[in-house]
Amino acid sequence: MDNTKIAVAIFDKLAKVYQEKFMDVGLYHQSFDLFCEYIAKENATVLELGCGPGNITKYLLEKRPNLKIMGTDLSPNMIALARINNPKAEFGLLDCREIHTIIEQYDAIMCGFCLPYLSKDEAVALIRGASKILNPNGIIYISTMEENEDNKSGLRKSSSGDEMYMYYHRTIDLTAALEVAGFKIITLRHQDFPTNDGLKTTDLIIIAQK
Repeated sequence: MDNTKIAVAIFDKLAKVYQEKFMDVGLYHQSFDLFCEYIAKENATVLELGCGPGNITKYLLEKRPNLKIMGTDLSPNMIALARINNPKAEFGLLDCREIHTIIEQYDAIMCGFCLPYLSKDEAVALIRGASKILNPNGIIYISTMEENEDNKSGLRKSSSGDEMYMYYHRTIDLTAALEVAGFKIITLRHQDFPTNDGLKTTDLIIIAQK
């Protein structure tokens, strides 16, 4: 079983717990607002990768009710919750590593904290695939935990006792992958994320345009 399948099994098991803990996306409102502002088209189509219980979807639709969002995830239980939380959006099962199989075109892609479950090579492939299914001037939002001295890729144990592999990514690697894929970076920011283990975790947020 690969690391992604292990993560999916855990998220499927703890979907409701995750929803209770992370439904409030207040820490990221500012960057989500920027994402919405950068989408110029009125009735834009948005593909969300790793949508979880639809927490980001819910906020985006509150800001821009006209967005046509297709949320995707590998966890059936997460998809079930997302549909309940967002009856006006569409949802379906998708392995984001298979983004190259998508034939539809989108005006924007939301990838909020999907990369922590992808290796560097998988993240680069995702960015490359995203470029191919975005319309001209399309927008992509990427967030992940940045690799630093305290936090590096490896197995992490959750409060439930379940263990999964977490990938931390370097800014230089993601920005290079975006530029090679034909994106222009329009917003890049770092922000500290509060943790209970005393380690400094830094979130990396990038918004880029094709």
